Amino acid sequence: MVDLGLSSLNLISLAAYTAFFCLGLFIWFRVNRASIRANRQIALLEAILEQEKRQTALLKRLYEASGHKNVEPKVTLAAEQEDEFMRLVAER
Repeated sequence: MVDLGLSSLNLISLAAYTAFFCLGLFIWFRVNRASIRANRQIALLEAILEQEKRQTALLKRLYEASGHKNVEPKVTLAAEQEDEFMRLVAER
């Protein structure tokens, strides 16, 4: 007759499957949590970028309204190298 009881081999394999399942859930949770945090940081950085753009535009308007002519700043070698580096960074 067929043995319907749980043998020790079946219990060990069941425990192993359960352990791997719990480990997989834990890893999924950590990766998902890290992804959510990264998305929040990206959203905050984009908001800061937009705010800085608005502030820069406001400062330009205030400067021009104060009676000064629109003078382009002199570009130094260090600033030029920094601009080249910034072009290499990919934007989202």
